[in-house]
Amino acid sequence: MSGLPTSTWGLEGRIAVVTGASSGIGERFARVLAGAGAHVIATARRRDLLEKLQSELPGLEIVVGDLTNASCRHEIQRTVQRHGHLDVLVNNAGMCDDGPIDEQTLEDLTTVVDVNLVSVLDLCRLSARALFASSVGATVVNVASIYGLVSSTGPMAAYHATKGALISLTRNLAAQWGPQGVRVNALAPGYFPTALTGYLADEAFADSIRRHTLLARLPTLEDLDGPILFLASDASSYVTGQVLVVDGGWTAL
Repeated sequence: MSGLPTSTWGLEGRIAVVTGASSGIGERFARVLAGAGAHVIATARRRDLLEKLQSELPGLEIVVGDLTNASCRHEIQRTVQRHGHLDVLVNNAGMCDDGPIDEQTLEDLTTVVDVNLVSVLDLCRLSARALFASSVGATVVNVASIYGLVSSTGPMAAYHATKGALISLTRNLAAQWGPQGVRVNALAPGYFPTALTGYLADEAFADSIRRHTLLARLPTLEDLDGPILFLASDASSYVTGQVLVVDGGWTAL
């Protein structure tokens, strides 16, 4: 079939920020966006991993720091300001709480809230003017989770709460920023092989994923390539305020 609009998937000349980009899903997102032509600004806490990524992706800019610190968020803002605009913002950085809520301290819970929600709120606030200045129609992708939509049977109360809040934030920012031409969507992955999931190396855990998904297989990070590129590019130019679930059918059961 001729005439397919392949150019709508390209990101040539666009400025993109990816948080939590030193490993796992965030690293993969940085590679995908750079491969599509974007100039990527990658941020995370681990300098060694960011510098390794930078050595493999010529042109990649890095900002090393903890997103829960305002100084890091302002450094990202200053880096973006040097380019004059921001076209893609991927809020990927996140963490889980560990254990039942009654066994955690308030600090345990608020740390998760600070990473997963407060830092996203503030980075969106600081990035707003740069997003509005995009000449191509900026897009924000908030990385939520299936556990922002449904519940697990285990712990992680703060994780569930923040991922649900991210989805609600996505809809509100889509409403606020639609008149500015900025699209805001959420990506809700299921279990993927990352440090947070033990890389799905536990066979009993892996088998439970196979049994709970309609595709009856484990995912790979490559399964997120199309979804992130869709939401980041003009391929989703009329999509905003939505949640794209990538879980092999887990939540369809």
